[in-house]
Amino acid sequence: MHDQTTGPMLQRIEQGGDVAAVMAEIGRRARAAARRLALASANDKTAALRAMAEAVRRAAPAILAANAGEVAAMTAAGRLASFLDRGTLTGPRVEAIAVALEEIAAQPDPVGRVLAAWTRPNGLAIERVATPLGVIGIIFESRPNVTADAGGLALKAGNAAILRCGSDTFATCAAIHAALAEGLVAAGLPADAIQLVPTRDRAAVGEMLTGLGGNIDVIVPRGGKSLVARVQSEARVPVFAHLEGICHVYIDGEADLDMARAIVVNAKTRRTGVCGAAETLLVDAAVAGTHLVPILDALAAKGCEIRGDDAVRARWPAALPATEDDWSTEYLDNILSVRIVDGVDAAIAHIETYGSHHTEAIVTADPDTAARFMNHIDSAIVIWNASTQFADGGEFGMGGEIGIATGKMHARGPVGAEQLTSFKYRVTGSGQVRP
Repeated sequence: MHDQTTGPMLQRIEQGGDVAAVMAEIGRRARAAARRLALASANDKTAALRAMAEAVRRAAPAILAANAGEVAAMTAAGRLASFLDRGTLTGPRVEAIAVALEEIAAQPDPVGRVLAAWTRPNGLAIERVATPLGVIGIIFESRPNVTADAGGLALKAGNAAILRCGSDTFATCAAIHAALAEGLVAAGLPADAIQLVPTRDRAAVGEMLTGLGGNIDVIVPRGGKSLVARVQSEARVPVFAHLEGICHVYIDGEADLDMARAIVVNAKTRRTGVCGAAETLLVDAAVAGTHLVPILDALAAKGCEIRGDDAVRARWPAALPATEDDWSTEYLDNILSVRIVDGVDAAIAHIETYGSHHTEAIVTADPDTAARFMNHIDSAIVIWNASTQFADGGEFGMGGEIGIATGKMHARGPVGAEQLTSFKYRVTGSGQVRP
C-alpha cells in the first residue's frame, strides 16, 4: 500500500531508476513543503494531525495485514524476541499510534513562541522567537510506529519530514505513511510534508546523509549502534544522535526493599526491547545482604538471566559470571548485569565509565544521596525512585518522541515537537541608526 506520491517513485526505482535522482526529487519536494508548513496556522496543523489519526484508524486492517506478513518473515528469519516485539503491531498498538497523533495535535503550537524579549537603552525591542528547523531526515529501524510519531512531531513544529524506515517493516511503514498522506491532503496541507523513502536500497541512506543538495537541515537516527555510528561518521548535516540505552538502576543503602524490587523488575522486564530498559543493576554493599537476593529472585521469576560479578555470585550462585563486555552491552533482551558497589560514588564512577549517557535511576530514601547522584551523573535523564522505563516522550507529556538524544547540542533527552524548532531574532526599531 503506497500513497499517491510514494508509489510512482518506488516504481521508478524498481524499473531501474536512479536512487540518487529519486532522492534529490524527494528533497526538493520536502523543501517546497517546508516553506508552506512554516506559514501554516496552528489550526491547520491541528486539523491535519487529527485527520491523520482518523486515517490511521480507518487503515488499521491494511496496516495489520502488512505487519502480519512482515512479522512472519522476521520470525522465519530467526529474529530475536526483542526485535520482534519492536516490529510487531496489534490492534491496541495501532490505536496507540492514532492516540499519539491526537496528543500531539492537542499540544500548544511550538512555532512562534516568544522565548525571550528585552529592550535596549537605544529603544530597540528584541525578541527571540521559535521557528521551524525546515526539513528533517529521520532514519529508523524496526519500530513502525516511528513513522507516525516522527511525521506528526515534525509537522507540529512546522517541518517537513523525510522518513527512511527499516527493511523488515517497510510494508507496515508504507501502510501507515499512506494514512498520514491521506490526512494531510484532507486538511489542505501538502502530502509532501511527510515523505517515506520508497526503497529498501541502502544507497538512499547515503543520499540523505549528503543533505540532498542542501534540502535536509538535520538528521535524526534511531536504531542500533552501527546505524548511529554510520550517520555520525558520514552525515554532512547536523545530527541529533540517539545512541544506545545502557541504562542503570542503583539501589542505595537507604533504599526501601519493596520499592527497589518493584522498580528494578519494571525497569528490566516491562519491555526489554525499549531504549529505557535497565541493562545494569548496581547494589550498595551496605544492603547487599538484605536486598540483593529478593530482587534477583523476583527478576528470575520473570525469566530474567542474571550476569553478576564475583560478589553477586557468592550471594546468588545461579548468576552467570559477568564479563567486562557485559557492563557496556545494551542487551535489549531479558538479561541483566549486576554488580555490588561501595556506595553512591562507586555507582557514579561505574556509570560514567560504562554508560551511554541515556537514563539512570537511583532508589533511596536519602534526599542528599539522591541529589549527589542526580547532580554528578552526566546523562540525558536521571530519575529518583522511579523506573527507567519512564524515559519516554509520551510519559514526559510530549505526546510522543522521535527518540532520546544523548548528545549535548541543541536537543537532549526526549526529542518532541518543541525540540524540533530553532529560533530567530525579531528586532523592532523607530528609526535608530548606529553611530
